[in-house]
Amino acid sequence: MYPTIETSVGDIFAAAWNISNGTVVPKTEDVVMKNGGRLVDATYLYADLAGSTKLAHTLKKEASATIIRAYINSASRILRHCGGNIRSFDGDRVMAIFMGSDKNVKAVRAALGINWAVYHVIQPAIEAKWTDVSQSYTINHGVGIDTGEALIVRGGVRDNNDLISIGDAPNDAARLSEHRTWNTNITKPVYDDLDESTRLLADGRNFWTSSNGIAALGNYTTLYHSDASWEI
Repeated sequence: MYPTIETSVGDIFAAAWNISNGTVVPKTEDVVMKNGGRLVDATYLYADLAGSTKLAHTLKKEASATIIRAYINSASRILRHCGGNIRSFDGDRVMAIFMGSDKNVKAVRAALGINWAVYHVIQPAIEAKWTDVSQSYTINHGVGIDTGEALIVRGGVRDNNDLISIGDAPNDAARLSEHRTWNTNITKPVYDDLDESTRLLADGRNFWTSSNGIAALGNYTTLYHSDASWEI
């Protein structure tokens, strides 16, 4: 007999947690379904295509699908190229996890690479294929990055489940990807761990702008923003 909701919830609340420290980004099968978890020190990156609802209402379905596919495909390739482990897709948004001593540098390089792809590859491709689209739609996107401790667990039911990341880092990265005054938005712990190549231009100028984070995260955390891009 299929278990009732009451039985399933009761089992979840009664089960003891089996949490271990993780040194690599786990795959779904690495985390046991019944209250298993991996505690990781990781950097989370969310890349989100802006205005997809308007895109769907403005253009033909085929054109909308082409642009969204181009964004997700490009972002995914860049994330993997820069050492990210992709763990989630949600419509026009993709999430990757970075680990290791250079996790913040790798994540920011990926963000700058995605920004380059959007404006130097995808936008010209849109204009070349549909000369009228640029009059009704301008591509835009946001990338949010935060770093810290997170608990990775499995959520769902047997044969229909996926990994869920719980903690400030994944939550803040997701929210920052929707903060679209700038294309790339990172927290202070990420910025403080960057090297010169991901912080300074060739002439030594810093290409990040700092601000108070109350509007984006609901608190006074310092944030850093940039519209810079990096060819991959």
